[in-house]
Amino acid sequence: MRGAVLAACAAAALTVAACGAAKRDPAPKDPPATADVAPHGGLAIGLTEVNPNFFWHGKDVGAFGPWRDRAEALKPPLYRLAVDWSSLQPTADAPIQWSRHSDGCMRGLPPCQPYDGILDTLRALRSEQTAGDGYAAMVVVYGVPDWASAPASGCERAGVGPRSRPITAEGLQAYRRLVRSLQDLAQREGVTIRWWSPWNEPNGPFFISPQRASCTGGSQALAPSVYTRLARAMRAELRPGQELVVGELAGLENPRLYGTSISEFFDALPDDVVCGAGVFAQHAYAKRGDQANDPGAVGELEQVLDRRPCTRGKPIWVTETGVGGPHVGDQRSADDASVRADCRALDTALRRWRDDPRVDAAFQYTFRDDPVFPVGLVDERFTKTWPAYDLWKAWGGGRSPSAPAPPLPAACAAGSG
Repeated sequence: MRGAVLAACAAAALTVAACGAAKRDPAPKDPPATADVAPHGGLAIGLTEVNPNFFWHGKDVGAFGPWRDRAEALKPPLYRLAVDWSSLQPTADAPIQWSRHSDGCMRGLPPCQPYDGILDTLRALRSEQTAGDGYAAMVVVYGVPDWASAPASGCERAGVGPRSRPITAEGLQAYRRLVRSLQDLAQREGVTIRWWSPWNEPNGPFFISPQRASCTGGSQALAPSVYTRLARAMRAELRPGQELVVGELAGLENPRLYGTSISEFFDALPDDVVCGAGVFAQHAYAKRGDQANDPGAVGELEQVLDRRPCTRGKPIWVTETGVGGPHVGDQRSADDASVRADCRALDTALRRWRDDPRVDAAFQYTFRDDPVFPVGLVDERFTKTWPAYDLWKAWGGGRSPSAPAPPLPAACAAGSG
């Protein structure tokens, strides 16, 4: 094992400058206050959706209008803003394109409603916050620009490109500028972003690659070192009132050649990163057959957090969940019995998290189906809402997070028409 670590450091000095990530650095002197978005227990709901036309209050959004109204009816207390850095800054000396134009389609599929990037997203957020409909914001970053990316190395799966590779020293400084620039933009637009997450799914190959130095059993996990650099860089830029969100892990409960397990990842993070977190984040998608007493990925995270005094008892957010086709490339069954069963599986998960005193929030990903990752609440062509929409509306819709779990909606019940 020690030999694998040394080999990894020698072969990938640029990609993982902090190969001693497992070393426990001192905890911050002043631990952050924990975020309590579900006081007195319960579960707050959140939403991740990149197209702001689904939550732009009072604006004429064309064909999106009736579907925007359905999204607004969810009234999610929380909103998760995903920032694809690789699409915003094509060269190192280029300004960050916060108003980069989008056609507002879904991978080319209509209906479409154009918008101007993150700038319009912040303006839409402001409209909902002003209307009192929730949408307290967190941000998560992903996607390394080509010019900030390290060369290929280690155990990489086919098809991995620069946007997934570790960040260079030059890129890390640019990452800090990105954080500052977004803070300034949000301030100008009157939007408070309280929670900041350094990187999306850092234990998976789509977002950090390679995960391991070599494609052999027992090869050292490299991703925790890469993530440590990003987390420290983001933490250094946080302003008063802003909190670090640590994790955003894919739900990998066992080590893989191209993935790092939840326990393996967190055990390798230094104390200054984990002890400095206000919230820990985990992704956990529901599927038919899940049992109410199955702790799943969230339970795995709780176990590893309980191994350190500074993380024991801190709040957990499920920052991505949903039901349908929870793996890239899945097809979503439109059979009535199947989509109702999907809805009941999601209800089981929400009730389990609602009864867990550690879990304060669960975020739906996304509102509109992505045909490559179809776990949304409405289909990509805007012809129907899935039964899961009724479920999220029951859990949201202005309901207090500390209220009892709502009854199962009729649309989700077995045998409903």
